[in-house]
Amino acid sequence: MTAHTWQSPPPPINHILDAPAPPAVLLSPNQQWLVELEQPLLSSIAEIASPQVPLAGFLLNPRTNAPFRYNQYHSIKIKAVSSATFNDISLPENPRISFLKWAPDGEKLAFTITVSDGLELWVVELATLNTKRLTEPILNAGYGSPHRWLSNDTLICKFISEDRGEVPEISPIPTAPMIEENLGRKTPSRTYTNLLQSPHDESLFEYYISSSLNKVTLDGESTQIVPACLIDEARPSPDGNYILLTTLHRPFSYQLPASYFPKRIEVLNTNGKLISEIADLPLADNMSIKFDAVRPGRRRVHWRPDKPSTLYWVEALDEGDPACDVNYRDALFVMDAPFDREPQELWQSEYRFQHIAWGREDVALVWEKWFDNRKQRIWRINPQQSESPQLLFDRSFEDKYNDPGVPLSTHGKYGRDVIRFTEDGGGIYLNGRGASPKGVYPFLDKFDLKTKQTQRLWQCEDPYFESVVDILDSEAQTLITRRQSQTEPPNYYLKNGNTEPILLTNYQDPAPQLAELQKELVQYERADGVKLSATLYLPPNYDVNRDGALPFVFWVYPEEFKDREFAGQVTTATNTFSRPMRDSVLFLLTQGYAILSGPTIPIVGEGDTEPNDTYVEQLIAGAQAAVDYVVKRGIADPNRIGIGGHSYGAFTTVNLLAHTNLFKIGIARSGAYNRTLTPFGFQGEQRNYWEAVDTYNNMSPFTHLNKVKAPLLLIHGEKDSNPGTYPLQTERLYEALKGLGATVRYVVLPYEDHGYRSHEAVGHVLWEMINWCDKYLKS
Repeated sequence: MTAHTWQSPPPPINHILDAPAPPAVLLSPNQQWLVELEQPLLSSIAEIASPQVPLAGFLLNPRTNAPFRYNQYHSIKIKAVSSATFNDISLPENPRISFLKWAPDGEKLAFTITVSDGLELWVVELATLNTKRLTEPILNAGYGSPHRWLSNDTLICKFISEDRGEVPEISPIPTAPMIEENLGRKTPSRTYTNLLQSPHDESLFEYYISSSLNKVTLDGESTQIVPACLIDEARPSPDGNYILLTTLHRPFSYQLPASYFPKRIEVLNTNGKLISEIADLPLADNMSIKFDAVRPGRRRVHWRPDKPSTLYWVEALDEGDPACDVNYRDALFVMDAPFDREPQELWQSEYRFQHIAWGREDVALVWEKWFDNRKQRIWRINPQQSESPQLLFDRSFEDKYNDPGVPLSTHGKYGRDVIRFTEDGGGIYLNGRGASPKGVYPFLDKFDLKTKQTQRLWQCEDPYFESVVDILDSEAQTLITRRQSQTEPPNYYLKNGNTEPILLTNYQDPAPQLAELQKELVQYERADGVKLSATLYLPPNYDVNRDGALPFVFWVYPEEFKDREFAGQVTTATNTFSRPMRDSVLFLLTQGYAILSGPTIPIVGEGDTEPNDTYVEQLIAGAQAAVDYVVKRGIADPNRIGIGGHSYGAFTTVNLLAHTNLFKIGIARSGAYNRTLTPFGFQGEQRNYWEAVDTYNNMSPFTHLNKVKAPLLLIHGEKDSNPGTYPLQTERLYEALKGLGATVRYVVLPYEDHGYRSHEAVGHVLWEMINWCDKYLKS
């Protein structure tokens, strides 16, 4: 079974992988236009193998000065919402399109096209379909957005400096040892990758990230307003009169990514003159590893979208440390132009500030959240401070059944998103996912801000999974929705009251070979009474009476909870259109396997008990309940059930092979298996290794590898950049299993990251999975 070349999966999988993916669809902020973007699902291995430079937590392509991995589209088509057909626009052959930004009026769209030596800036006028290239390939997308609209006819762009010279070279002969030290400060950090490692790396970081800031008009005229520096972001004020500039500076870190580096936040005028320094934050290398830890000082600095030029930000009142015993955690501040007065405090939060949605002079909504008690609150505040904050919602964020939804927004006076109010101004619209014991049914509610009463305006019904994209009128009668069912692929519709919906897109089934697959939400209980659920997939045209029990693959990913009731809630929508893409385990349906996808395996720790302290016991109980269910139904043979997962699901897979005899094979992709290598937390675990030694050791499948008897397939991307799942984890696991005499196969995918992107690697992964199952499970 040894493969020395890229392998292709059997039909019809290879044909489905080659089928074009459904396009992405954007609605313009003025609600007049639909934009269709052709999106390739897979790249070639040649693209994945392009040059790359690791820089402070990310990878950069040195040829293009852009991220090594980012979304690229291959075409743009445009139509008016009321029109019947999409229209092509004139672009170079085989364009690679990225970084799309709407103009404030919603009538133009700026984007970049990647060429061999960089990124060009382009713009299209939607009404005329006219396109224009505005710059040579000189945009710097290495870190942060390369461009933003300043006004409807001008953009600000990060340019590669004309005089930056040649790439810094490293001497082949070391001039000194590499030395790091810590002088008694606590500086914990999670396990990041692609970090700076030497003074030469620091020089490369400065070389590639340095940009000048230029104004570019729609005529292509360029004016420099800020000389070259390490620009993180440059954000124009809503009225276009100011620029909020964030830059990075030394000292850098060899343990943390660039987002933790010292940063300076300033307000400039549109000619680049400094108006006010808002903050100069030091290196954030001593933050707690608890999930509610934040950087001390002014953070989340942004423009209010409902005002012409007003800044807001948040400051921690507990030094950013969740362990501090204080009455209030954060404070929200605003400051008006010209930024020469003391900031005004609007609100203090008992939990950690999470999010704010601005509406108008007297209404903003603020979210606060606290991980330890899983609480989330939503407040209405009056930015004019003429009334006290009002608590609108107070719930556990684990409780999906009582999730009120999120406020819908609209295009405000200054071309930014603000809260959409009801026609009388007294209410807002809430767009919710609609999880319930019967299933998931998205809804649209009207919420009265004064009485706090909710009116259900619309909710999707069987057999559809349909959600609101936007409201087009003042009375919420005309909607754009995205609708799908188990047999109908997702498409966009225009709905007006009780009239027949108008089809806006007409996308077809990309994998008709699976049109007859069977999909079902199944529910069962764990031995201790915790309710569980899963999505059951059966092969096309399967009949239990005719075909009997099938070989099964469980695809798993556990989750931590603090409440057993919420752990048992149904949160998976079964009316969705399901077709496998990329390296999906659902492709095994074409080869005669049944799939139990996402069987809930809640790890519950109520009160002062931490969930992971009984991780193994609850993992076994959840898996046993799922096995018992499918076997009792007669659709599974208990001697032909396999287990698999990706990332934390891979970790789970090896644990279940070590602690049970329920599964005959395992497939573990891109996982972490030795928790001593992630000593400052992982997944939902906030404690460090020395605070929970027994938990870390017991949870680590590496500790129990001598008990793994089932054949195990290990797959890992060579360039995995996900914190904690670096390839060394799988390499050491394989070496240990081999030494113990296990049946194990180890596949390393050249140049691939945590998720696999190349056509060659994805096809090979599916081939490996099918061959492993055929050899050790099916028979």
